[in-house]
Amino acid sequence: MRKEQIYNPYLPLNEYVPDGEPHVFEGRIYIYGSHDAPDAEVYCPGHYVTWSASVDNLKEWRYEGEIYRRDQDPSNAKDTMQLWAPDVTKGPDGRYYLYYCFSFYPEIGVAVSDSPAGPFAFYGHVKYPDRINGGKTLQEFMPFDPAVLTDDNGRVYLYYGFAPACEKEMKAPKLSEAEIEALPESQQEIMRVLSKTEFGENGMAVELEPDMITMKAVPQPCIPGGHHTKGTGFEGHGFFEASSIRKIRGRYYFVYSSHKSHELCYAVSDHPMEGYRYGGIIVSNGDVGLGGRTKPVYTLGNNHGGIAQVGDDFYIFYHRQTAGSEYSRQGCAEKIEISADGSIAQVEITSCGLNGGPLCASGTYPAAIACHMTGSTTMSRIDYNDPVMKQQTRIVEAQNQQYITAITEGTVIGYKYFDFKEAAEVGIEVRGEFKGEVILSTDEGGQKKIGVKSIEISAEGWKVIGARAERQTGVLPLYLHFHGDGLMDLKTIILR
Repeated sequence: MRKEQIYNPYLPLNEYVPDGEPHVFEGRIYIYGSHDAPDAEVYCPGHYVTWSASVDNLKEWRYEGEIYRRDQDPSNAKDTMQLWAPDVTKGPDGRYYLYYCFSFYPEIGVAVSDSPAGPFAFYGHVKYPDRINGGKTLQEFMPFDPAVLTDDNGRVYLYYGFAPACEKEMKAPKLSEAEIEALPESQQEIMRVLSKTEFGENGMAVELEPDMITMKAVPQPCIPGGHHTKGTGFEGHGFFEASSIRKIRGRYYFVYSSHKSHELCYAVSDHPMEGYRYGGIIVSNGDVGLGGRTKPVYTLGNNHGGIAQVGDDFYIFYHRQTAGSEYSRQGCAEKIEISADGSIAQVEITSCGLNGGPLCASGTYPAAIACHMTGSTTMSRIDYNDPVMKQQTRIVEAQNQQYITAITEGTVIGYKYFDFKEAAEVGIEVRGEFKGEVILSTDEGGQKKIGVKSIEISAEGWKVIGARAERQTGVLPLYLHFHGDGLMDLKTIILR
């Protein structure tokens, strides 16, 4: 990658920060999210970290370091739970407040810092006022995926919820004490809590006192989910999880993951806590819904993100899946347009993301920046318990290096977009056992062919194969269509 360029994912390829909430503070955009790992076996095994970029240059991201550890919260002093999707706001007092949750543990924690880059110190748990429920910690309606907004008038609003119903139907497990004790010790505490938990079915909202931790009232439904969408306009896209809130041009935009899980939808209101109207899909991490598409262009998985305004431009941050699981997710971003009427059209996922335009069709690029990755086994549903989904063509990491694996007959790998001016050859760095060909095209269906190259490899080491291509001009996608027998890995593509 040339230094003046950036691609998706926008952080280094060995970094995994999903659930990204972007916020502009003090002239920089900060990304707050969970912390996955390339070989994780659970969601979010890492401590919170943050990265930032100058609002004048979204192509250079700076690592700000670890900002909050799992064991700083007394509820997780034994370090048996994972920190899940957080959010940050600047309070009326000028300090920065981090809101977070642990696994499915029914609490929302709060930490505070004098700097948006942290480190953050434990502050407490969101609670009722003494006059309501005796001031006890909030546990109702599944405190999960908190989002927070400090309004222009200094009033602060908290949003949260988990509504696994309809297409994502699931219920909290009800285990006996004997069954819980048979589990690994690290899982016992959270399973005791889950066995007593009732999941909610709506996105919830509540106003906070100026202390940033005490609720002014009992939380109320904000976005309908589960079995409550009939007649609301949210049918088919009801609230599931991943609350995110922004105020844009005087309106409140609530971004959330619908029960389809792979899509981020939005709702708009003139009031922070009520009156939300369904707006549409902003992004799907498989482009499902875009132009009527029903089959994904990339392995589907859960999604979570938020909107950032940088100058006059708007971006949606979201995440993608790697490693054949939902535990190794990476942050991506796309520019969006918010029309004068407040609507947002769905955007496609791309390889160029925050680049401000297409990538140069010259140089060497990691294969892992692909935004299209399909094959004969690509699934149109999310089910990582299905072995097929775990073994689809996918991005993996080994020895701190990412590459695409399980390329076979019918695999299509695509990149959007390149600015073609002089490229006359496309090289691919591959390994494995494969005999067949790769067809280069500028369309998903492979009809606009620009080159063909025979492939015959039988090697554990990486080998570069060059394919002559017809000269192209203009901004175009590049697709690699593989046909043949065997299995192969792809590490880099070279345009020259």
